[in-house]
Amino acid sequence: VQAFLTSPRPWTPPTGTLGRLVAEAEARVEGLRARRAELERAAAAAPVEPSMAAALLGRSVAVIAEVKRRSPSKGDIAPGLGAGAQAAAYASGGAAALSILTEPAHFGGRDADLAEARAAVPLPLLKKDFHVDPLQMIEARALGASAALVIARALSPADVRELARAAAGVGLELLFEVRDERELETVLTADALMIGVNNRDLETLVIDPETAARILPLIPADRIAIAES
Repeated sequence: VQAFLTSPRPWTPPTGTLGRLVAEAEARVEGLRARRAELERAAAAAPVEPSMAAALLGRSVAVIAEVKRRSPSKGDIAPGLGAGAQAAAYASGGAAALSILTEPAHFGGRDADLAEARAAVPLPLLKKDFHVDPLQMIEARALGASAALVIARALSPADVRELARAAAGVGLELLFEVRDERELETVLTADALMIGVNNRDLETLVIDPETAARILPLIPADRIAIAES
């Protein structure tokens, strides 16, 4: 692993929009705790899902198409969107995998969207949400996701590694999202295979198209590099 850091800097919790989304995700996790045994049984019984990593390999460019009704930056995008129909349209258009927004308050997502997309297409499905607790890895597996998003900025390095261990324990792949060299180093220490570079700063919602251009070349050649936003 390359050393990207020139000086140590302690992790601090996210602020702005991302900080609010993380706090809301933590509150939703508390509501899941009473269902832990149920989710563990469902995850253990869930069939093996198609690998997202395998679907992205062997192409010069592969597209991950997103099922999203709204966003904090744009507001309503497609409020009446049906997840199954949209998933089928993306599959017919050649998408290699699908990203399914499940965050309810700001993105208009719901867990049922994963089930609808799974019933409609055989493609790998990414559960895109603000994952902050190992229990959410079990939930994602129970819902039929092939992979889940982990945003490095949302978590301490220790928590990133904890989620990686939890995901591996239930057979769930992870897409790690980063925005700078320090976050890239963090996810590499968690053995990240799929690494996305988000041009959008989720704390400020500002897009800087140079972010991916700067960070993507630093991702080791044996990992899967993904440009976002």
